[in-house]
Amino acid sequence: VQLQACGGGLVHSGGSLRLSCAASGIIFSDVHMGWYRQVPGNKRELVAGITVGGFISYDDSVKGRFTISRDNAKNMMYLQMNRLKPEDTAVYYCNRILSPTNWGQGTEVTVSS
Repeated sequence: VQLQACGGGLVHSGGSLRLSCAASGIIFSDVHMGWYRQVPGNKRELVAGITVGGFISYDDSVKGRFTISRDNAKNMMYLQMNRLKPEDTAVYYCNRILSPTNWGQGTEVTVSS
């Protein structure tokens, strides 16, 4: 299983970024997927999830600002992040919701105030 997240960067508060996740080694359409983030010293947290059936959920901290989506034909998942805040600064990872593994490098998002 390989999950590669990209699209992070440095953005001002109020700005936007779109993260992408490329999956391989799994039957992507059969897997519930999520975006996680981790601040150094803190626990990794799930911020958005999308099931195989398209059910979507968000952590309250990002609800209304982030949009998760997936393209099963391309084995891709996305996270559109709008109205970014400094507290969104973290390393973002994509992974399965159930039994996540092979976390990879993630992609770093830095939001300046």
